[in-house]
Amino acid sequence: MEDNNGLDGDLNANVRCQRTGDPKLDKAVQHWLAWDRNQWTRAQVESLVGAGRVDDLRRRLCSRMSFGTAGLRAPMGAGFNRINDLTVIQSTQGLYSYLCRYFADFSSRGVVVGFDTRGQEESGCSSHRLAKLTAAVLLSRDVPVHLFSSFVPTPYVPYAVKKLGAAAGVMITASHNPKEDNGYKVYWCNGAQIASPHDKEILRCIEEQLEPWSASCWDVGLVDRCSLRTDPLTQINTCYMDELVSLCFHRDLNSSSPLKFVHSSFHGVGHAFVQQAFRVFGFPPPIAVPEQKDPDPNFSSVRCPNPEEGESVLELSLLLAERENARVVLATDPDADRLAVAEKSDGCGWKVFTGNEMAALLGWWMFFTWKENHPEPADARSIYMLATTVSSKILQAFARIEGFHFEETLPGFKWIGNRIHELSKTGSRVIFSFEESIGFLCGDTVLDKDGVSSAAVVAEMAAYLHNKNLSLSQQLHNIYQTYGYHVSKTSYVVCNDPPTIQRIFSRIRNFDGSGSYPKTCGSVQIVHVRDVTTGYDSSQPDLRSVLPVSRSSHMITFTLQNGIVATLRTSGTEPKIKYYTEFCAAPGQSEVSTLEEELRKVAAALVDEFLEPEKNSLIRRLV
Repeated sequence: MEDNNGLDGDLNANVRCQRTGDPKLDKAVQHWLAWDRNQWTRAQVESLVGAGRVDDLRRRLCSRMSFGTAGLRAPMGAGFNRINDLTVIQSTQGLYSYLCRYFADFSSRGVVVGFDTRGQEESGCSSHRLAKLTAAVLLSRDVPVHLFSSFVPTPYVPYAVKKLGAAAGVMITASHNPKEDNGYKVYWCNGAQIASPHDKEILRCIEEQLEPWSASCWDVGLVDRCSLRTDPLTQINTCYMDELVSLCFHRDLNSSSPLKFVHSSFHGVGHAFVQQAFRVFGFPPPIAVPEQKDPDPNFSSVRCPNPEEGESVLELSLLLAERENARVVLATDPDADRLAVAEKSDGCGWKVFTGNEMAALLGWWMFFTWKENHPEPADARSIYMLATTVSSKILQAFARIEGFHFEETLPGFKWIGNRIHELSKTGSRVIFSFEESIGFLCGDTVLDKDGVSSAAVVAEMAAYLHNKNLSLSQQLHNIYQTYGYHVSKTSYVVCNDPPTIQRIFSRIRNFDGSGSYPKTCGSVQIVHVRDVTTGYDSSQPDLRSVLPVSRSSHMITFTLQNGIVATLRTSGTEPKIKYYTEFCAAPGQSEVSTLEEELRKVAAALVDEFLEPEKNSLIRRLV
């Protein structure tokens, strides 16, 4: 794909197919065929034009991707709103232009580029190729590029940005999304994902120069020929593993623990890295699920590559654990930034922990180990724990009793990462952060969720508890007894039609007339409403939300009279409306079945009354 396929000069001269009848669409088609040098994605557009597939062409070519909670993410294939060679080149050109304006020393600091194991034959795309194209655009402008020579976990990119003093980082990944998807995740110089205003400004710079600058932007061979390209893999892997020791507190106990662990990397990048992390902690490597340890962009052994789906996608891991008599199963998602955990229950099958339950355990463990090394009570005033606002309030209950600080952020680890950076400048230390979708960060070495380090920390916590004749489940019960039961239910419905989503949330905001939100959910009165999309919060004297306004997605939170907090929000990475409900009981209140039943009723009412799945043709989650 080195030549220009005869594409130069007048756009019209390069188009040898019939018009669609839509002038705007015709122009978009002309631009695509003039600019795209990928033979597979060019052929896709030519085929759609030839077949008269106007609606499909319009969906692909008449809109662009925007930065969501985890960067640009979309299906691979032809189109300006999809991930492909051309849109990655355009995105990198825009990123380059913005970084040039922002950093006087950009040409010496450079950019870190990493990639996962995704790929799609029919569009000629793979994460590796897209990473090389990202590097080629930057190298063509004499910018140093720290391009990993092999796939890495997503947290390695933000870690490398900080370690190498780079201006920014790019990770080509779609994390746990379906196999058709890929993404372009951008990190700022502080090691956190970009947030406003950087994301908006980068998008503006992308749109200012959509045509590839030169043939060099397509030259993937530049990464092998250019002296400005370096490979940080060995250095970063060594430094990461060396610093991982700071999270290990009982190495001697670990090496003698009888506990056995099973690990699945879900056909992604995690296998070798989790094995190394276990060695750092003194454990023998976990038993790998053989069918899932090697990269496979088709994710052939799972119906979806998302370990958050629980037991239904952990089947091979649980079967292997049964055969090997392993009590704990760990599963990292394909880019190893998230972690699922399951534990064998005595006579009761397997307990798959939710993200909120795992956060209760990890939050307890990180404070317990911190307290062992900082016995003075006053020391707690300098430490923090963070969680996204749709996650469990269990850390808030910890903080209230133990005397440390707790803060909430908007959904998305980019908000947590940037807040950790801000707090570090004041001398404060964040020892644990999480989001309910099994995203955990122990410590503050990386400013993004990290499944590799979390897997090793969970293993040490489980080994320590086992030595005390406690299981993870039993310790979770102890935590709830001390700090109050936090019973939560989180799920989603799928909606592939954006106008329907707009209509649903418009109805909620005008439920009892213009500007009037619902007064009840089921039979329970709603006492407060917070809508961070519009900035409204009925609990505040000025009716303004304390959390920043986020107009790019919908998120409304209801506080009910019985103490349940319920949130509806649109996903930033998938066509989903997610719902989160939690019942926070006072310490000592142990009628869990009553709490769970009341929560179940509220969650059902939230979905049925506010989302109306059948009326709106929404697809309920299949578990």
